[in-house]
Amino acid sequence: MPVSSGGAREDSMEQFDLLVIGGGSGGLACAQRAADYGARVALVESGRLGGTCVNVGCVPKKIMWNASEIHEALIDAADYGFRVAADAGHDWPALRSKRDAYVLRLVGMYARNLANRKVEVIEGSASFTGPREISAAGRLFTAPHIVVASGGRPLVPGIAGAPLGITSDGFFELAERPARVAVAGSGYIAVELAGILAGLGSKVVLVIRSKDILRQFDASLGETALMMLREMGVAIESDCQGKQLARFGDGVLQLTLQDGRILGPLDSVIWAIGRLPNVESLALERTGVRLSKGFIPTDDFQNTNVAGIYAVGDVTGRMPLTPVAIAAGRRLADRLFGAQPERHLEYEFIPTVIFGHPPIGSVGLSERQARERHGAAVRIYVSTFVPLYHAMTVRKPHTHMKLVTVGEEERIVGAHVIGQGADEMMQGFAVAVRMGARKRDFDDTVAIHPTSAEELVTMR
Repeated sequence: MPVSSGGAREDSMEQFDLLVIGGGSGGLACAQRAADYGARVALVESGRLGGTCVNVGCVPKKIMWNASEIHEALIDAADYGFRVAADAGHDWPALRSKRDAYVLRLVGMYARNLANRKVEVIEGSASFTGPREISAAGRLFTAPHIVVASGGRPLVPGIAGAPLGITSDGFFELAERPARVAVAGSGYIAVELAGILAGLGSKVVLVIRSKDILRQFDASLGETALMMLREMGVAIESDCQGKQLARFGDGVLQLTLQDGRILGPLDSVIWAIGRLPNVESLALERTGVRLSKGFIPTDDFQNTNVAGIYAVGDVTGRMPLTPVAIAAGRRLADRLFGAQPERHLEYEFIPTVIFGHPPIGSVGLSERQARERHGAAVRIYVSTFVPLYHAMTVRKPHTHMKLVTVGEEERIVGAHVIGQGADEMMQGFAVAVRMGARKRDFDDTVAIHPTSAEELVTMR
């Protein structure tokens, strides 16, 4: 009789309606929604509930971003007549302690929510023993439906001394703010961390492989973000990659680039060069589930190539955003247990925000994507201005907006904003874009004055 790695026997196989591997945003959403429908659910998680977003991602990142924004507001305060010392200092350890305590409260809330729904939480790592079976914590489980929501982790480069640096996870373990820091990467995580640290007073250098950043977004956003990072004092080292990271006797770091350039002395180096899916320990080869570049590809209904096995969230390599994982997980539960056979997530017109300085909001097609699909039918509207807030300040960061329209009726297929308030304004405009709004609909909407958002309905 087969025996699992933990010693459980086949005759002790535990039966559930749904097994979820991973207690991050997607896994939690799917498990809880399925339980609400009356399904018997077990969730396997080897770390803290909440996954990347709650523990080392969105939530603590936004708190640190808030702190950085407050510091910039203190700088601006004098321009509004306040006698405030912007350089009075910042208690990083105190903020870290409050931030971490808040995160732990959220983790406890998730545990209570699962308990209230009678979802059994299995603390341990899961691996497949067959297409319908997994082992975890010395026990064997089976279910007709198994969801893989194991998430991802930061990538560390394979260069000499790389472990001397930290990843975005390690950023949240920093006991003190590094005075001199290099951030390697050109994606949204690198841009966010560089902005947060620079906003709090660190001397930051951003190391990028090419000349561009945020290449998955509309080109105007990356170009403007790079300009604004420079205006913040962030040094940009472009067309380069790290070759070696070394630490000297006094504890300082030195990053040598492939072309011979040397960066340092540095107090910290942060690798933000990409993320990998957590699939190695799952033993997917025992199921026949296909991988693509390490990720688990799915169809529009979150199905893998093996019936009864599904995947949601970052492990799919598809729009690695917390709300996407949540929406996909809930819709999957609706389909499997809520008698909604056609329920699925539509991946078009998903809004996203990058918490840079200033924030960046985007929904729909970039200008390049629109022209590739629709050619000459594309018409672009743009606006650049200094927000009223900065009319009084020495700092003059601009806001840049772009609307991408298609066809004679000018249906809006893309909206892109970088500037103060972009994070909040994008949610509402995303609803309009998803509903098929035309430029005329925006034009016919009365503006709210004075705001930055009104520019989106007054463009000519």
